Amino acid sequence: MTIRLKPGKKTIAVKAGKKYRSYETQKALWGFIYVLPWLIGFISFFLVPLITSFRYSLSKVEMKEGGISIAFIGFKNYVEAFTVHTSFNRTLVESVSNMAVNVPLIVVFSLFIAVLLNQKFKGRAFARAVFFLPVILASGIIANLESTSLIEAVQAERAGSRFLNIMTSFELERMMLDMGVDETIVLYLTGAVNRIYEIISQSGVQILIFLAGIQSIPSSMYEVAIIEGATGYEAFWKITFPLVSPLILVNVIYTIIDHFSSNAMTDLIRETALRNFNFGLSSAMAWVYFAAIGIILIICSYLISRRVFYQN
Repeated sequence: MTIRLKPGKKTIAVKAGKKYRSYETQKALWGFIYVLPWLIGFISFFLVPLITSFRYSLSKVEMKEGGISIAFIGFKNYVEAFTVHTSFNRTLVESVSNMAVNVPLIVVFSLFIAVLLNQKFKGRAFARAVFFLPVILASGIIANLESTSLIEAVQAERAGSRFLNIMTSFELERMMLDMGVDETIVLYLTGAVNRIYEIISQSGVQILIFLAGIQSIPSSMYEVAIIEGATGYEAFWKITFPLVSPLILVNVIYTIIDHFSSNAMTDLIRETALRNFNFGLSSAMAWVYFAAIGIILIICSYLISRRVFYQN
C-alpha cells in the first residue's frame, strides 16, 4: 500500500489493489448528489416556464379566441417598463431600498436573539417557540384566513402599533439629534424602530439557523476561554462570531430572497399580468427584477464570503 500526500492540499491517494478517489473529488461528488434533487426539480418544473417567460418579455402577447397570439417585438417591453410605466422605477427602487435597510437589521437581530436563547433560563423552550411562531402563522392555511373580524382586528392592532412606533421614533430622533449623532445614523435607527414588527416577524428562520450553529460550537472552547480569563464579550467576538460567520452568509442570502419574494414589486408584476393582461410587459418587469436580485446576491456573496471563517 502506498500513500501520497500533497503539501498544502487536501489530496490523498491510496493504492491497495484498487483506485480510490481523492478527498476533493469525493467532496465534489457528494455535493453534486445533494444538489441533484433540486436540479431535477428545476429542470422538470421551472426550466420551461423560465424560457417561456423570457420569450414573452420579448414579445407582444394577446389573448384571442383561438388561443394566445405571440409576436416578437424585441426589447420594447423593457423600454416601456423603464420609460413609459408610471410606477415601475419607483417600486423597484423602493424594494431595493427596503431590502438594504431590512436585511442587516434582521440578521443582526437574529444573531442577538439566538445568543440570548442559547443561555440557560426557565422557559427557554417557550421563548424559542414564541420567536418562531410568526413563521408558522405566516404560512399555509393560517395565512389565507379570510375572517373579516380577524383581519379588522389585525389591521387595528397594526395601526395602533404603528402610531406608537412613530411617536417613539420621533422622541428617539429628537434625542439623538440633540446629542450630535449624525443624521444618517439617526434616520437608520429610527427606521429600525418603525420596522420592529416587520423585523421580528421575518426573523424566525434566521434565529433557528443561528441557534443551531451556536449549539454546534464545542463547549470546550468556552471552557478554555473562561480559564484564560476571557469575558463573555471577548468570547463572543473571538469564538462565537467567527464560528457562525458561514451562517451569516447563509442568512443574508436567505433574507434577501425572502424579502424579494413578496413585496410591492411582486404585486405590481402580478397585477400587470392578471389584471391588465399585459403578459409581455409583466414578464419584462419580472426579468429586470430577477436581474436586480441576482446582482445584489452576487455582490453580497462576494463581500461576505471574503470575511467568512471556516473551521477545518
